[in-house]
Amino acid sequence: MAELLYERIAATIEQQIEQGLYHPGDRLPGLRRLRRQFGVSLATVVAACELLEQREILEARPRSGFYVREGARPLPSPGEGVSDVDGPSLVSGQERVLGLVQAHNDPSVISFGAAAPPVELVPAVALDRSFARVRRRQRARIPTYDFPPGNLELRTQIARRMVQAGCNVSPDETVLTVGCQEALTLSLRAVADPGDVIAIESPTYYGILQAIESQGMRALEIPTDPVEGVLPGAVERALARWPIRCCVFMPSFGNPLGHVASEARKEELVALLRDHGVPLIEDDIYGELPFDGVRRWAAKAYDQYGDVLYCSSFSKTLGAGLRVGWVAPGRYRERVAYLKYATSQATPTMMTLAVADYLEQGGYDRFLRSARRRYERQVQRLSAAVRQCFPEGTRVTRPRGGFVVWVELPQGYDSLELAKRAIAGGISVAPGPIFSPTGRYRRCLRLSAARPWDDEVHGAIQRLGEMAHGLRMTP
Repeated sequence: MAELLYERIAATIEQQIEQGLYHPGDRLPGLRRLRRQFGVSLATVVAACELLEQREILEARPRSGFYVREGARPLPSPGEGVSDVDGPSLVSGQERVLGLVQAHNDPSVISFGAAAPPVELVPAVALDRSFARVRRRQRARIPTYDFPPGNLELRTQIARRMVQAGCNVSPDETVLTVGCQEALTLSLRAVADPGDVIAIESPTYYGILQAIESQGMRALEIPTDPVEGVLPGAVERALARWPIRCCVFMPSFGNPLGHVASEARKEELVALLRDHGVPLIEDDIYGELPFDGVRRWAAKAYDQYGDVLYCSSFSKTLGAGLRVGWVAPGRYRERVAYLKYATSQATPTMMTLAVADYLEQGGYDRFLRSARRRYERQVQRLSAAVRQCFPEGTRVTRPRGGFVVWVELPQGYDSLELAKRAIAGGISVAPGPIFSPTGRYRRCLRLSAARPWDDEVHGAIQRLGEMAHGLRMTP
């Protein structure tokens, strides 16, 4: 698959800026002039400039045009070190994650490592009311098993919400799970066997790697752009070269990069995988948290044959401790439902009934609007502090949703050593190697911006920056 035309134009303009043709504060030629210069439509030029605006390279000024942003810095490199010659591998190095998540619950540690919404940013009062109503009205159901596919009330509410993501899924087509992690693991078991090759974004969420490792499967890293996600051309080349059994991607607000694939790219990707007979497991756990409030369509929206197994949960919005997730597994529904029963028999009845009641009350969208604004501010503040406090040449992603930020340190810095020193100083971070099956991204780290910004958080970032300055490795 060829690179989209507007992406090529955006790359050309970005190269011109890097070469000094335009400097910070300069106004780009008008859109019509750019259209003539590149010989394309006006809509294509606008799309290219908007892409550079998303990357914070350009800024749009009303009635004036597009300008080179002051102090614009390049984004982290796509798929650092990943090439077409790299083959599938077993997953290693995930034992570090347990210490990371344990530190999240230590009140003496300022946690930037685990990505979970804090108590201050969940609708605790409204959820308490829902739990109380369930205890009063459905007391007899609480002690009973909630066998797969799970209670109909919640599956109905989920199906209604999935319409906003472009997915026409009935309640009968969903299976409730214990969080998104179980949804991912069940989906892998439904479509692949031990030893099979699973294509993943690189870097990718470490929970996906753990699911692959737990099933004895092999991971194949696909280079992933920090703005638009997995590179379609790389996927096509990998399909031609390796016996890929399935793909596990996060097209919308991926973790850890925060990327968002365009609707055209999602549709193209689904069609490509369909042509090769390869199912897609889609992790859309951050899909409800776009900063601009526009719910992106899921890749599942373009699935006509049941080849996409859509996984999500309420862990990033209503609270990680609820452990309420689901999967819409398409034509693998019966297999996933059986595997769910064989693995954990049922989902916690009290939790699923309470979440269903909360959604039925109608306040979820209002809560999400507030949460999105808060997370956007917190991501902006954390990113600005990193740029200010970390070594010169540090690169930071610019996510458009969710609440994680990917940081790429300059050459010669070691995020594993930084994480070690940080935890000794009461700060946890997620070092880059845990986001790769083979320990890549040694100079990268992921920071969670979920915690509300205050002087303590700002001070912790300053201390991290000081530690990073003292970490330069010997060449």
